[in-house]
Amino acid sequence: MNTPTPTLTLSRTVERQVRGQPTSDGDGVKLTRVLTQPLQRRLDPFLMLDAFGSDAASDYIGGFPTHPHRGFETVTYMLAGRMRHQDSVGNVGLLEPGSLQWMTAGRGILHSEMPEQEEGRMAGFQLWVNLAAKDKLTAPGYQDVPPAGVPVVTLADGVSVRVLAGATRGVTGAVTRPTTEPLYLDVTLPPGTAFEQPIPGTHNAFVYVFGGVVDVAGTPVESDRMAILSNTEGADGVRLEAVGDTAARVLVVAGRPLNEPIVQYGPFVMNTQAEIHQAFEDFQRGVLAT
Repeated sequence: MNTPTPTLTLSRTVERQVRGQPTSDGDGVKLTRVLTQPLQRRLDPFLMLDAFGSDAASDYIGGFPTHPHRGFETVTYMLAGRMRHQDSVGNVGLLEPGSLQWMTAGRGILHSEMPEQEEGRMAGFQLWVNLAAKDKLTAPGYQDVPPAGVPVVTLADGVSVRVLAGATRGVTGAVTRPTTEPLYLDVTLPPGTAFEQPIPGTHNAFVYVFGGVVDVAGTPVESDRMAILSNTEGADGVRLEAVGDTAARVLVVAGRPLNEPIVQYGPFVMNTQAEIHQAFEDFQRGVLAT
């Protein structure tokens, strides 16, 4: 699909760059936590971004056994490998390369994500998106999107964009959300090419480079770095350009902030400490996911 490139009045600049912190989660799965808890207010409505990628089965084979969530959404995007998920609502599905899973934990869900391979590469991302106070106790649910269900926009110069959420070039992504209005793009830039994406001035935004080097409005961002984009008045989007003689790959993420209190304790994200205590009590009594 070839579509015209929009011309931005002013690109957002890089406010600062963040290098992720190596950690582990689930049953010893090694990953890099890129968006950490201290950045939640700055990047509202986004709560966390984990990047995982390894050729060693020992880094991922334990998977993520059954665990609870309440009060937000988890977005899993697979680049390589296969992972099986199932939950307390009765959903079962397979995550494979290029697939997307958008889970709304809502009032409570128990789920597991376990590898369906014993060797080979496992790679992808998990992004947490907050829910508004009015939606935190909504019914839980899943939206599983197979690789073919993610729209792809291909520009004349070879730039390719997988539209996971939101919209670009008149193409609506696999997922839309009316409250947080998330934009989630996977952009591949051949050497020497550029890509411009409009972003509302009201939205917080960041990019995460996971291949090559990308120039963001004059600032080079190397692979495995997150660049928080400034909320510059008058800026109507972001301009990305591949640097050097290798292709670049980058996530573009933006969303409308909720501007509500954020209280997180482990797998629960609510608005008050009392609501967190209630979540723990419900989990301990076995009624979180009923």
